[in-house]
Amino acid sequence: MALLDIRDFSLAIDGRAILSAVSLTVEPGQIVALVGTSGSGKSMTALSVLGLTPAGARTQGSISLDGRELTTLTDRQMNAVRGRDVGLVFQEPMTALNPVLSIGAQVAETVRVHGMASRAEATRIADAMLTRVGLPADRFPRGRRPHELSGGQRQRVAIAAALALKPKLLIADEPTTALDVTTQARILGLLVDLVRQDGLGLLLISHDLALVSRVADRVVVLHEGAVVEAGEPATVFAAPQHPYTRRLLAATEPARQRPDVQPAPVQPPLLVAEGIVRDYPLPRAGWWSKPAHLRAVDQASLAVHRGESVGIVGESGSGKSTLLRTLLAADAPQAGAVRLLDQPWSAAPEAARRPLRRHVQMVFQDPVGSFDPRWRVERVVAEPLALLDTPLTPALRRARVEELLTQVGLAPADADRHPHEFSGGQRQRIAIARALAVQPDLIALDEATSALDVLTRAQILDLLGNLSRRLGLAYLVVSHDLAVVRALTDRLMVMQGGRIVEEGPTLQVLSRPQHPYTASLLAATPTLAAHVA
Repeated sequence: MALLDIRDFSLAIDGRAILSAVSLTVEPGQIVALVGTSGSGKSMTALSVLGLTPAGARTQGSISLDGRELTTLTDRQMNAVRGRDVGLVFQEPMTALNPVLSIGAQVAETVRVHGMASRAEATRIADAMLTRVGLPADRFPRGRRPHELSGGQRQRVAIAAALALKPKLLIADEPTTALDVTTQARILGLLVDLVRQDGLGLLLISHDLALVSRVADRVVVLHEGAVVEAGEPATVFAAPQHPYTRRLLAATEPARQRPDVQPAPVQPPLLVAEGIVRDYPLPRAGWWSKPAHLRAVDQASLAVHRGESVGIVGESGSGKSTLLRTLLAADAPQAGAVRLLDQPWSAAPEAARRPLRRHVQMVFQDPVGSFDPRWRVERVVAEPLALLDTPLTPALRRARVEELLTQVGLAPADADRHPHEFSGGQRQRIAIARALAVQPDLIALDEATSALDVLTRAQILDLLGNLSRRLGLAYLVVSHDLAVVRALTDRLMVMQGGRIVEEGPTLQVLSRPQHPYTASLLAATPTLAAHVA
């Protein structure tokens, strides 16, 4: 008997079919991956297992856990199943964890909520589980808050909380999407070890087929709410039978967008940074101890020319995001300087920087977090136009917004909608339109495609490549996805411990790495070719 058995399960909301006769099983000690693009029904399938379907949803079919039918249970009965029998690990641990609770209290809370132990026993269980997931108390005091940990460490806390009650089934919804490749490998290794050692079943939801090929025992491909293909990853990915699966595979490793040979720049650099140092103060070890600091960026220098795309890669804590903030004059360096258009940038007062800000724009990893949800798209896209010396009339502003939306593949009428009415890929297109509003020379992209499925990612990369060629844009790309930097950048810089340890033409660095750290990043990156016969 299967641990999780979903049979002919269908779900509709307001008469619209979301899931259609979905069937899959998860055995004890087995990893089953659920793959597909955004909107394919992956997360809704997981929520259905937990009895968390939207209000008004109508369901048919069966979902059983260890022989117990779940679809007939009341919400009160399901509360006893959630957490105790089924654990859930979310994509973004910072949203899943309580920011005001310590990490020890959060894991202990899971035990206490189900009345499984006293306060002292719950604390002991939490300490043991945090240690098991690689967070020993001597290095990670239980009183730390989530914001004091890195992304990978926060994900370990989320996994510890999900496993504190030793559930039979663990559902992991994109648990490594926002993590760098080495942290991703460690988290996946941890999950695989827990599955093999404890015999629990793992339903892994992911859009990363290379990752799935590395760890999953079975893969189930969802398209428009229906299972279109299933089997062992090596078989499905080596000889896909469904056109949709073939499209996913083709988009997994995007084709090279930039020409392999770039002409030598003849103009002065657009952006120049020399000897950048960025320190952060650390808490004193004691009353009489000297102040300590963390050197996040150490003597970093780089240049970006017009029309050039430069990538910065490295694991969490390597300093790449801090360097980007310094390059954008969001943080001031303790040493070194940044010049933009051959004018002082990092050292200039804000009044002097303001006329230059229109030349540099930003596209964030999560567009939702950078949009005001109350604003319509017209106001979101038009926001940077405030940087112009001469304000546009309402008619001209509307025309400019419609032109920008068309430029990024959206409809002019989309200007009247709110951001929540769009898919993730469409929201990222709106973010790109906003960045283009003031006709910048340089756009910084901070993990701009990491949360997108492979088909949407390929579309965004095509869009960025076309915009660069047509408008002569320069890009500064911060990413942990080596496939993205391979497709989008001309030159690549690798950061470790705040230092740039290797740089050169992108294809040269990725094909013939000179530094051991670069080689370790490449080794940790899952590829389909390595795991598909």
